[in-house]
Amino acid sequence: MSGFLLAVCAEMVFRELPFAERVRTLHEAGFAVELWDWTTKDLPELAATGARFTSMTGYVDGELVDPDGAERLLASAERSIAAADLLSGAGRPNLNLHGTGLDGRGLPVRPVTAVTGAMWIAAERTLRRVAELGARHGVVFTLENLNVAVDHPGTPFASAADTRALVAAVASPHLRMNLDLYHAQIGEGNLVDLLRGCVDLLGEVQVADVPGRCEPGTGEVNYPVVAAALHATGYRGTVGLEAFASGGSREAVEAFRRAFTVAG
Repeated sequence: MSGFLLAVCAEMVFRELPFAERVRTLHEAGFAVELWDWTTKDLPELAATGARFTSMTGYVDGELVDPDGAERLLASAERSIAAADLLSGAGRPNLNLHGTGLDGRGLPVRPVTAVTGAMWIAAERTLRRVAELGARHGVVFTLENLNVAVDHPGTPFASAADTRALVAAVASPHLRMNLDLYHAQIGEGNLVDLLRGCVDLLGEVQVADVPGRCEPGTGEVNYPVVAAALHATGYRGTVGLEAFASGGSREAVEAFRRAFTVAG
């Protein structure tokens, strides 16, 4: 067994089922569960499934690039903490952030064509405040990298190099990286070295294959090799499948389990 905590994003698999049934199905299959926008969910109903939730959206308004956006992001983050408390029966979920808010198509609400020095300073200041908020409430926020070539054009601080720099600058256990290897493969590649260089800052690793954003084994990434390299770093935290099923959802989540079950 690998020692990783395996989680699956319920937004992307078993989509023929009501959301609470997706959660229950994943829980019964032995997976922790992740979700996106908590404002659209019946949180007490999800809590009643008995599932462990490892990640959810940490804000529903605001952005990192300017002071006004920062105030809205922090107010939204406080509401997200209260929502996370409703799902914390088996441990509090991480609260996930991006460089800016995304719309229903995954596009930035306010696209940024070039990140300026002032934006970097504003982002670091805001993330320090986010980490302080997390410390006061005993929760962990994660900053996720995205790709701008395919899915999220115009998102600031999108690369894994950007998120690593910001998380390292804040240097708080309450702000960690959510290193999404699907996005990193599109934007940067060299996944094994990337993992080795980020392991001390990781709060979670998310995966999907490229191209197509489906389960491991459907694209170009050799995920068993990646899993073995991650295991060798000593990481034993959450690995989350944030991928669509190329065929049946049950087969997809089992392919994920196989890829991230490492002997030794």
